[in-house]
Amino acid sequence: MALLEAILFSSLWAFGLGQVKLEQPERAVTGVRDRSVLISCKVSSGDFSKEYIHWYRHKPNQGIEHLAYVVTAPALKDLGGKKNKIEARKDAPTSTSTLKIRFLEKEDEATYYCASWRSNHCDSSGWIKIFGGGTKLIVTLPDRSLDVDMSPKPTIFLPSIDEINLHEAGTHLCLLEKFFPDVIKVYWKEKNGNRVLESQQGNIIKTNDTYMKFSWLTVTKRSMDNELVCIVKHQNNKRGVDQEILFPSIENNKSGIDQEILFPSINKEVTTHACVKKGSDSLQLQLTNTFACYTYLLLLLKSLVYFFIISFCVCRRTAVCGHGKSS
Repeated sequence: MALLEAILFSSLWAFGLGQVKLEQPERAVTGVRDRSVLISCKVSSGDFSKEYIHWYRHKPNQGIEHLAYVVTAPALKDLGGKKNKIEARKDAPTSTSTLKIRFLEKEDEATYYCASWRSNHCDSSGWIKIFGGGTKLIVTLPDRSLDVDMSPKPTIFLPSIDEINLHEAGTHLCLLEKFFPDVIKVYWKEKNGNRVLESQQGNIIKTNDTYMKFSWLTVTKRSMDNELVCIVKHQNNKRGVDQEILFPSIENNKSGIDQEILFPSINKEVTTHACVKKGSDSLQLQLTNTFACYTYLLLLLKSLVYFFIISFCVCRRTAVCGHGKSS
């Protein structure tokens, strides 16, 4: 928590004074065990050639660990018994620092941060450390093919007529499945709009070797004529471009859609295959899950009743047999 607070404070401070910004473009990177991976950090403003760029890593439930820093020449460091496992570099033309991690192993999974010191005119201490946003490293086994499409596969659910008539509002739901790794960001906008809309995010759920996630947006009845866009940021999106999944206006889809359809994304470089369902299907999905839950509880209760009946009969039989022997 202290690390997150420090990153948030340093980011706000840097933004306020406009002195320096450290940007880590990848929210997550995936590497194969026993191979190497690169994590990058873009530095804006300041004299990059004289910048001291530090690299840290943070594992869950552990303190932050300083790995290396680089000024001009590449910095090499042994780690975990591996020689030159860590290499930090700077590229002046692009104002970018990179951290190379060799001989990857499962223990290398962590979130990696770049950082730089900056003078603090608002505090007598004089200096403050500015952090990047962090990049999560996931290490996979060599038998997992990284060429397989691991981008999020969307299925969209449109509001039902019953919901609109009852609540004067409608819920647009976006189901994202079969993606890897689990680092993903989802947000909503109106088509051709710039404002990020307030939406709800479900938990990321692991399904076999991949992940799934729900995101939904509820809008009032008067806003249902607007086309909406669900934007998905993930490292395995095609060509690294954000998926922009178009939700058609309800006014133009009163009859509902019940077949798989090809929705072109707003960004013409990416085309998203989205399976579109009528809004009643989302209600049916909820009812099915509820019914399954109650069925399971009923079967469990039935099993407990049988258990107590059999136990009672066995105990009674044992008591009768014991009484017969004593007589």
